[in-house]
Amino acid sequence: MSDIVLPGPFHSLQWMGSTDTLEDSDIVIVGLPYDGTCSYRPGSRFAPQAIREASYGLETYSPISKKDLENIRFYDGGDLSFPFGNRDETLAIIRKNAQAVVTAGKKWVGIGGEHLVTLPAVEAYLDKYPDLAILHFDAHGDLRDDYMGEKLSHATVIRRVADRVGPERLVQIGIRSGPQEEFDWMHQHRTLLEQIEQVPIGREKLKHHPVFLTIDLDVLDPSVLPGTGTPEPGGMQFTELMSWLMAFKGLNFVGADVIELAPDYDASGVSTAVATKVLREVLLLL
Repeated sequence: MSDIVLPGPFHSLQWMGSTDTLEDSDIVIVGLPYDGTCSYRPGSRFAPQAIREASYGLETYSPISKKDLENIRFYDGGDLSFPFGNRDETLAIIRKNAQAVVTAGKKWVGIGGEHLVTLPAVEAYLDKYPDLAILHFDAHGDLRDDYMGEKLSHATVIRRVADRVGPERLVQIGIRSGPQEEFDWMHQHRTLLEQIEQVPIGREKLKHHPVFLTIDLDVLDPSVLPGTGTPEPGGMQFTELMSWLMAFKGLNFVGADVIELAPDYDASGVSTAVATKVLREVLLLL
């Protein structure tokens, strides 16, 4: 099956606290098990189901946001089914489903999967929100114009997003690895925030726009989350990431994704537990 799967779910295991039906929800979680352009360690295709399983060990109440999942309405639509090896059709399936969610007046929350899955969701959002802005957390800029001759890759995804929304509507946080050309681009276009004291700059860029939040979990230090495809030393602690997220509280977030967990590289399960808690905070932020 490779067509629209909503209102799902494909799988019997739903994220903890999910509503029973799509119609009862304001937010729709969709698993995106794709890692076909991964440039280093594959395995993020296994993240959505690992996160669902780990969610049953998570408290619904967040002392960080001081909110409870029991007081929000979200539906877990299951995982989309992708034709193996067919990148373009996979992106088309994601876009079609994201359009269905947006058209229904609900907020999309993707669980990746690699970072390229963000692009079709953003394209779907642009149909409804032409002034969409992007808040991007990552260890990498993902700003290459091409990677090994390919324009569509997890290494190029934010460049393709910027092609569509413009760098003036892009804020990037946590970037610490990449070629000089990417850092030159970020400094030229002033997309990169390097200290939390710069949050007012980012809020000013985003405050008049609907915002799509994308979190590549390798923004966290490998000591916190080693289970990812491209771990980069020097990253955030969990509490730092939460401080950054809370600093953007109150913006008009219309959708989000949490991507690049590769659970099998951390047999302890800690990376998956961390990813699950990040997802909880994203749900409560929307």
